[in-house]
Amino acid sequence: MAAHKGRDVLLRVRKDHTDQSYETLAGLRKRQFRFRAPGIDATHVESASGWRELMAGAGQKSMDVSGEGVFVDAASDARLSAAFFDLETPDFELVIPDFAIIRGAFLISELNYGGQHDGELDFSIILKSAGEIALEVI
Repeated sequence: MAAHKGRDVLLRVRKDHTDQSYETLAGLRKRQFRFRAPGIDATHVESASGWRELMAGAGQKSMDVSGEGVFVDAASDARLSAAFFDLETPDFELVIPDFAIIRGAFLISELNYGGQHDGELDFSIILKSAGEIALEVI
């Protein structure tokens, strides 16, 4: 598999609940996607040699996304800020070219701004899944 350019990873948000299209908010320069599915411990006195057993098909799945980037425009910054301050869980789309598109509702649990005096304003964000996540391999 070829390496993916960090600048090509896009953070997009659904325009509104009646529209199925997404608008680009930012390119993510640094990012981490974390899928989790901690199992339910089903170990019992008769478990083989005392090894832990996990219950298949049970438990809670979640996804966390952390990233850093630069907004495409002031409207994108305003949209993300509003979602944070209103505690919205909009539908986001993370586009990883030549690999996958990840879609689902996320809560913005952390939003940070920073930058150098002679550079652009950048941001960092942490998104936490707030519903079912779809992974479309492309």
